[in-house]
Amino acid sequence: MPLSPAPIVRFLGVEKSYDGVTRVVRHLDLEIARGEFLTLLGPSGSGKTTTLMMLAGFEEPTAGRIEIEGRDVSRLPPHRRGIGVVFQSYALFPHMTVAENVAFPLAVRGVARAERAARVARALEMVRLGGFGGRRPAQLSGGQQQRVALARALVFEPALVLMDEPLGALDKQLRAEMQLEIRHLHEALGVTVVYVTHDQEEALTLSDRIAVFHQGAVQQLDAPAALYERPANAFVARFIGENNRLAGTVAEIDAADGMARVALAGGRSLWAMRGDCGPPGAAAVVSIRPERIALAAGPAADLSADAIPARVLETIYLGDHVRVRLALEGGAEVMAKRPIAAADPRLVPGAEAAVAWQPEHAIAFAPEPAD
Repeated sequence: MPLSPAPIVRFLGVEKSYDGVTRVVRHLDLEIARGEFLTLLGPSGSGKTTTLMMLAGFEEPTAGRIEIEGRDVSRLPPHRRGIGVVFQSYALFPHMTVAENVAFPLAVRGVARAERAARVARALEMVRLGGFGGRRPAQLSGGQQQRVALARALVFEPALVLMDEPLGALDKQLRAEMQLEIRHLHEALGVTVVYVTHDQEEALTLSDRIAVFHQGAVQQLDAPAALYERPANAFVARFIGENNRLAGTVAEIDAADGMARVALAGGRSLWAMRGDCGPPGAAAVVSIRPERIALAAGPAADLSADAIPARVLETIYLGDHVRVRLALEGGAEVMAKRPIAAADPRLVPGAEAAVAWQPEHAIAFAPEPAD
């Protein structure tokens, strides 16, 4: 859906430290558009959950300002922010019925009983639990409990809903189903959602934009496709999806075409799109997605003039596709991915093979500090 140009949320120079020394969140400037589904994605300890908790009001920023609808809420308690919140633990009241749980935010806001009943009924229908109002949470499955938590967060029609790992306790199949539920609710209601997860597939499925956090800072803020195809640095490339990483040294820069030639161990060099890699002589890591690697059994000449000789180390059958791990000339290893319909039975461990890829599908980055 089209997004309003006026942001509903603004983080302005926000920082958070618990001990006065280590910054869990570092100088965060972030705007969230009205109606947007924004996911905060990153590994454990990256700052994403702390950012959400500051927006919710459960944590106060050490520095900077947080605005909702143009109002500074940095020191405002959670109940005065008008935000719906959904937690991984559901946080349902076990002694209340489903209807009473959903009605709770309306009751504390003084909504009349008749109006509460009508809005609760609408909210439960919206999450496909219309006949479950009289049950207790313990009588529901995990997915049903999460639907109740969603209904409770949406029943008072907030402009902003925060979700902290809401599907983390569900099994894989139910998690996939709930992802679609949340996506469809967002599309139907037009509510702004800020969602925290460490699951990259979930982020790619749900989001209008994704903010990738690492070491307290946003490494990249982008639409899912742009994030996947054009990661900003080696960390984002490694964290989002699968990636092969070939270490080398920048040998040449073609500024006109935005390309870099990287010399690999063993004497071979290859061209790649220039990411944030340095000038000639600087260390670099070339990133290539497994699905972008062309793979053939037999000599390299049978694939293309630029193909690299390789040897099959391992094949992994995964139902809809096969992964092939290969050792390249020079010793580096790569993983290639093939749909099951295109799998070659000759690619068995020990077999001679060759790999190739288009230069525009490889990106040269500066190595991560840990590399």
